Amino acid sequence: MARGAVKERVVKNRINDHPAFVLHQYAYRETSRLLDVFTRDHGRQTIYARGVQRPGSQIRSVLLSFQPLLLSWFGQGEVKTLHAAQWQPGLPQLTGLPLLCAFYLNELLQNLLPKEEPHPQLFVAYFDAIKALSSLAKEGAAVEPVLRLFEKSLLSELGLGVEWALTAQGGLAIEPQYHYHFVAQQGFNRSEAADACPGALILQFAQDQMHDEALWPWAKVWMRQSLAAVLGDKLLHTRQLLLDLQRI
Repeated sequence: MARGAVKERVVKNRINDHPAFVLHQYAYRETSRLLDVFTRDHGRQTIYARGVQRPGSQIRSVLLSFQPLLLSWFGQGEVKTLHAAQWQPGLPQLTGLPLLCAFYLNELLQNLLPKEEPHPQLFVAYFDAIKALSSLAKEGAAVEPVLRLFEKSLLSELGLGVEWALTAQGGLAIEPQYHYHFVAQQGFNRSEAADACPGALILQFAQDQMHDEALWPWAKVWMRQSLAAVLGDKLLHTRQLLLDLQRI
């Protein structure tokens, strides 16, 4: 019985060939790394990659950011141990502005996503965002829709989103012919103010339709206000870098 119980525990603490992305990695001791990874069914995990800094390590070249991986790990506690890693080819390497935007997505996840809480739908949204960024053919292509829709998915998954098609007060349907004012963590209220947003644009965002470029600056403001309410004093370095590049 004792041996059987031990064997069962080992099996339960072993995860094999699980979809994941590396969000960040840190040098650990002389030959190893600590990985902050986002997995499909196990949320964010901290995984110890023993010996990957040694010359000739086959796993080191596999642990690429913004590339889909299949990771195997084991162990109890906060830090797991990497057993194997496989790269899943098919996505081009990111460069330029799409690469910087992808770092921004990772920084959001690291700051807002609790450890070891499964978010499979958010994992799909992240995968879709990385695929969309990798498909942008030229520098300066439209990254705004990709960023805004991922931010929206992240807030919704964390229970911090709003009812985009309904007013904050009374739960009335947003109507395209009226204008509305946005309040972070509450939603929209009908307004006659000059800086109020047309309801038609709000309804587009509610349906994840980002084709109209007139929506982009509005959605950016809504997401910035919503994220600021939950980030507090945390500074996103990639966002500041993006702002600096826009000024230049």
